[in-house]
Amino acid sequence: MKIPFRKWLILTHRYLGIPLSFLFLMWFGSGIAMIFARGMPSLTSALRLERLPQLNLSSVKLSPAEALEKANYDGAPARATLLTVMGRPAYRFSSRGSVTVFADRGDVLEQVGQHEAMKIAGAFLGVPDSRLQYAGELTDPDQWTFEDARSLPMHRVLADDTDHTHLYISEETAEVEVMTTRGGRALAWFAAIPHWMYFAPLRSRGPVWRQVVLWTSGIGMILACLGVALAFTQYPVRYAGWMRWHYVTGVAFGVFSLTWVFSGFLSMEPYFWASEGGTGNRVPQALRGGPLDLSAFDRWPAQRPDLKEIDFVRIQGEAYYVERGTDPQPQLIAARNLDVRNELFSTESLLKRVQQGNPNVAIVESAVLSDYDSYYHATERQPPLPVLRVKFGDPDSTWFYIDPRLSQVVSRFTRRQRLQRWIYHGLHSLDFNFWRYQGWAWTSVMVLLNVGGTLLSLIGVVIGVKRLFRLNNKRRISDSH
Repeated sequence: MKIPFRKWLILTHRYLGIPLSFLFLMWFGSGIAMIFARGMPSLTSALRLERLPQLNLSSVKLSPAEALEKANYDGAPARATLLTVMGRPAYRFSSRGSVTVFADRGDVLEQVGQHEAMKIAGAFLGVPDSRLQYAGELTDPDQWTFEDARSLPMHRVLADDTDHTHLYISEETAEVEVMTTRGGRALAWFAAIPHWMYFAPLRSRGPVWRQVVLWTSGIGMILACLGVALAFTQYPVRYAGWMRWHYVTGVAFGVFSLTWVFSGFLSMEPYFWASEGGTGNRVPQALRGGPLDLSAFDRWPAQRPDLKEIDFVRIQGEAYYVERGTDPQPQLIAARNLDVRNELFSTESLLKRVQQGNPNVAIVESAVLSDYDSYYHATERQPPLPVLRVKFGDPDSTWFYIDPRLSQVVSRFTRRQRLQRWIYHGLHSLDFNFWRYQGWAWTSVMVLLNVGGTLLSLIGVVIGVKRLFRLNNKRRISDSH
C-alpha cells in the first residue's frame, strides 16, 4: 500500500518527535538559563589576578636569565612571568609545559602535594585550614574540569565558607586553576551541562560526545524541517486539543527552532569545516621581533604597591616589562631605560611587521577601530580597544586584529570562520551588534523565543507520552485476546 506524501511527513514527524521532544525540551529550557549563566563555572582572569598576593621585588635575588639556567630550559621560553607562588617570588617559564623557579633561592618547584595544596587554598580564600577539606588528587577530568584538563593532575579542596567553594590546584603550577561555588554549580546543572550535554560520563569520552551532539542535532534538524513543512500542508488547522496547540506553537516558533538546532549543529564544526586555512602564522613572531631574550632584563622597575605579576616580553625587537596589578589595564615599561610607555605603537610600524610576517600576501585594507565590529566583539573578557584590523588578500581572506598598545595579535579570522560566526552566533543567540548590547531588548526577545520553544517541546512531550500509553494499552488488549 502506497503511503501519500503528506501522510509520510506526519508519520515521520510523529515518531521522530516522541524521543526528540525530550531533547528539545532540555535544550530550550536550559537555553533560558544560559542567557543569564553563560558557560561552566570557572576562575576568571580578573578574579585570579585579584586573589594573587602582592609581588615583592625586594625579595627577588635571581635575574630572569639566571633563573632560566636553573630551570634547565631547552631554548627560549614562549612566555616568562614573575609572580608570587606559595608566598615566595617565582619565575614561571612556559611553552608547551611550564617550569617554576623560585626567585629568592633558585630552587625549582617540585610537584605540589596535599599539604601545599591546603596552604594554597587557604591563602587564596583567606580561610583557616580548619575550614578546608582535602578531597583528593584528580588525574582525570571531573564534571567541572573538562575545559581545564591540560592543568591535570590537580588537588581538589573543599571550603566550608558561605559559598561552599571548591578549588582545584595544579600540581605543576601551584596555582588555583578552577574555582566553583555552590550557586555556580547549581546553575550549571540548569544551564550549560544540559545545554551542551556536558554530563561527565559522556563528556569524558570526547569523540563519542561530539558524535552524539552531531547526530542528535542533525536528526533534530530533520524533525524541525518536517514540522515547518507540516505547518503549511496541514493548513487550515485540522487538529484539536493538544495537537492544535502543538500546531499553533509550531507555526509561531517552528522556524526559530529549525535555525536554532541548525546553528547548534554547525557549532560542532562537522568535518571541521572552519578550522583550517588562512595565512600569516608568522605574524605574531614578526610583531615580537624575534625570540625572547631574558638577558635584556637586568634592572627592575620601581616597586608598585598593587603589583601582582610581571610578564617579560619582546615587542618590535625591544624588551619590555608588562606589569599587572589591580588596574585592569597593564603597564608597559621599557627594559632599556625603565620608562613607562603610555602611547600606542604606530600603525605604520605595526603594518610593516605584519607584512614581514606574511610577505607573499598583499594587505588589502587596514583600519584602527575604536569600537567592536561584528567579529571582534565584547565578551566577558572585554578584548582591548582600540584595535588595528588588517585584511589580507589571500584565498581564505584572513583578517588579523592587533592590539596597538602591546603590539600583539588578539584575534584572527578566515572567511569560513567569519561565516561560522554568523550562522552560529547570529542564528543561535541573535548576536548582532546593532542590538546585542542593548541589554533588556536582546534579553527579552531571547527569553521569549526560548520560552516559545520550550512550550512547543513540552506539548510535543505530552503528545508523545500520551501516544506511547495508547500504543501500550493496544498491545496489552491485543495480548489478552
